Amino acid sequence: MLPFFTQMRFEDAIHEYTDLTKKLLKGVENLSQLREEDIEIGVTPRELVAQEDKIKLYRFRPVVENPLNIPVLIVYALVNRPFMVDLQEDRSLVANLLKLGLDIYLIDWGYPSRADRWLTLDDYINGYINHFVDLIRYQHHLDKITLLGICQGGTFSLCYSSIYPEKVKNLVVMVAPVDFEQTGTLLNMRGGCTLGAEAIDIDLLVDALGNVPGDFLNLEFLMLKPQQLGIQKYLDFPEIVDSEDKLLNFLRMEKWIFDSPDQVGEAYRQFLKDFYQQNKLIKGEITIGEKSVNLSNITMPVLNLYADKDHLVPPASSLALEQYVGTQDYTVQSFPVGHIGMYVSGKVQRDLPPVIANWLKARTN
Repeated sequence: MLPFFTQMRFEDAIHEYTDLTKKLLKGVENLSQLREEDIEIGVTPRELVAQEDKIKLYRFRPVVENPLNIPVLIVYALVNRPFMVDLQEDRSLVANLLKLGLDIYLIDWGYPSRADRWLTLDDYINGYINHFVDLIRYQHHLDKITLLGICQGGTFSLCYSSIYPEKVKNLVVMVAPVDFEQTGTLLNMRGGCTLGAEAIDIDLLVDALGNVPGDFLNLEFLMLKPQQLGIQKYLDFPEIVDSEDKLLNFLRMEKWIFDSPDQVGEAYRQFLKDFYQQNKLIKGEITIGEKSVNLSNITMPVLNLYADKDHLVPPASSLALEQYVGTQDYTVQSFPVGHIGMYVSGKVQRDLPPVIANWLKARTN
C-alpha cells in the first residue's frame, strides 16, 4: 500500500488533471463559438472626417450634450494600430474620455505599402499631422487645439508643438520617449537592434528592404522579455481559456500585438538615426523638413504621463522632458504599471481619464 503522503500527492495530481481537462474542454467550447467580430477592437462609434493618402482622421461620436469646446487630437505611434486606446468597451481610454465630456479625434496611420517607402518625418509631421490640425481648427473655428501624443506619437507631438506652438492649446504626452540615451531598455537600440550598433546597419536595412517589416519590430519587442512575452503568457493560457471574458481579453490583446504595420523606410531611417542613435531631440538638433525642433519653444501647458514599470520607455526618458520645455505650466503624473498597462489596466482606466479630463478642463477658457 502506498504511504499516506504519496496517496495524497497522487490524489492531488488526479484532481489537478481533472480540473485542467474540464478547463480545456470548456475552452474548446468557447473557442468554437467565437466569431471574428467578437474579437474586434476599436469599438467606440466614430466617423471618418478626412483622408489623405492612406492616413485617416476619425472623430469619435460625443456622448455628452456639450463636450469641451477645445477638441483633442490623439496622435499614436506608427508601430502598432492606434485602437489600443479603444481596445474594448470596458477598457477604452477613448470611451472614458468621451464620458468625461471631451471631444476626441484620432489619426489612423493605416498600412504603408511599398509605394510609401519614401515618406519622411517631414511628410508625417509637417504634412499629415499639420493638415489634420488645420482641418480641426477650421471646423471648430479655433486658433488652437489640444494634442494627446502617445508613445512615438508623443515624440511626434513634441516636435509638432515645437514647430507650430501657435496651433496647440494644450499638450498631453503619454509614455513618450524624450531622452533616448537610456541603457538596458528598448531605448538603448543603438542601431535599431537590441544587440547593439555593431549588429545592424540601419542604412543597409532600409536600402535593402525599403519598408521595415512589422514582424521584425515585433520580434525585437518580444526579445526584450522573451520569457514573459513569448512563453509564460501561453503557459498561462489554460488558466483563462474556460472563461469567455478572459479569453476574449487575451485574444483582443494578441490581435492588437500582432497587427503591426510595416514601417515606412525613410521615416524609420530618420527616426532611428536622429532620435535613437544620436539623441538629437534633447540636443535641439532635430530638423523636420526645413523646420528646426527646439523643445524650449513648447510654452503651452504640458501634462506628462508615464508608467513606473515601463520597459519600453523608461520613466527617466519621459521625465527628462521637464528640463527642456519652455512652459511654466508643467504637470507630471505616474501610474504603477508597465507600458501596455497604461491602456489595459482596469485601475489605470479608472484613474487616468479623469486626470486628463480635469487637467484640460482647468485650462480651457
